[in-house]
Amino acid sequence: MTTTTSVRTSKRPVDTDQKLPLSPLLALATAAFVVVLTEALPAGVLPEMARGLSVSESAAGQALTVYALASGLAAVPLAALTAGWRRKRLLVTAVAVFAVANTVTALSACYPLTMAFRLVAGVASAAVWAELVVYARRLAPPHLAGRAIAIAMAGIPLALSLGIPAGTFLGSLVGWRVTFGLVTLVSVLLLGWILVSVPDHPGQRPGRREPILRAVRLPGVAAVLFVVAAYVLAHNTFYTYIASFLDAYGMSGQRDLVLLVFGLASMVSILVTGALIDRRLRELTIGSTVLFLLAAALLIPFADDAVVVYGSMVLWGLGWGGLATLLQTAVTDAGGDRGQALLVTVWNTLMAGGGVTGGVLLDTLGPASFPWSVLLLLVPVLLVVVGARTHGFPERGTRGSGT
Repeated sequence: MTTTTSVRTSKRPVDTDQKLPLSPLLALATAAFVVVLTEALPAGVLPEMARGLSVSESAAGQALTVYALASGLAAVPLAALTAGWRRKRLLVTAVAVFAVANTVTALSACYPLTMAFRLVAGVASAAVWAELVVYARRLAPPHLAGRAIAIAMAGIPLALSLGIPAGTFLGSLVGWRVTFGLVTLVSVLLLGWILVSVPDHPGQRPGRREPILRAVRLPGVAAVLFVVAAYVLAHNTFYTYIASFLDAYGMSGQRDLVLLVFGLASMVSILVTGALIDRRLRELTIGSTVLFLLAAALLIPFADDAVVVYGSMVLWGLGWGGLATLLQTAVTDAGGDRGQALLVTVWNTLMAGGGVTGGVLLDTLGPASFPWSVLLLLVPVLLVVVGARTHGFPERGTRGSGT
């Protein structure tokens, strides 16, 4: 998820006749789609996957944990290790790893082997996230950079709105292994698309690399990273075990439809975010937090009411869909590409934390505890976003002052 600040501060004259190069941007969106689908698909087929691997549901949920943990821990060292690589080589290598890892997942009946390749896929995801935003910025004219990022990130809600529900449905129809096999097929097709359509860029020269960890001292970076940590932990604690939650309240047969509703709302969210982010980042982030809080608050007393569950999924999806774009933009404004490297680390580490936390809650307090965990984590998030009006999530007209 690294970006460069040079595009944002470019002094080049703006050519308003320039258009976005859709083919490479859509290839990047498909890469995001594959990353999210590989990451989150176990959540939709968790009971079936647990039976197939002869483990408990909480153990199967660690398929998301090891993936996210590997991505988080690998982000900073991987960025340093591959800084000199040509960018297209890195992107192609990462997508090829996804093809191999999903093939192993589809075929393996061995839990440790499956977890090992989930870990490998997690490392590859760190490389993809590190390239999406910087590629989108380089492909777009400066005045369309925000829109280019929104297109590249559209693969996230698309995976949630179509990929995960379709995978959940196919998992119940023909088996979860077939679903992972289809993700492999998409990965292979994506490799050809990237090779043909996405331009190459050189890596960084050694003398231009700055210490990444120092970015946390820049004004606003710590506030954004706190929001990343708490929001992502809240989301993944609940989302990892959404199938178990729905099963507990008699909605096991509606998992695919519930996830479809969530994903469609997420798609609406990223469209709105793409249109307004350059002018309303602060307001959008506050709104995102409030919507998720409201969804959780409704589920506490009414989790057994299907209408409320679907309504809560709409609110949750509207809150979640544009969040990655919002926080990537906020951390880039505050800390540049070094801030982005830290965001990838925090994001994915707390995704892993969500899998672990959700597993503990499921085994000790049961599925009813998930909405409460969201409230506990997101109230501080709301306070930080509201309070960070000078740096981190500044008022309109003051963005970028923290770099």
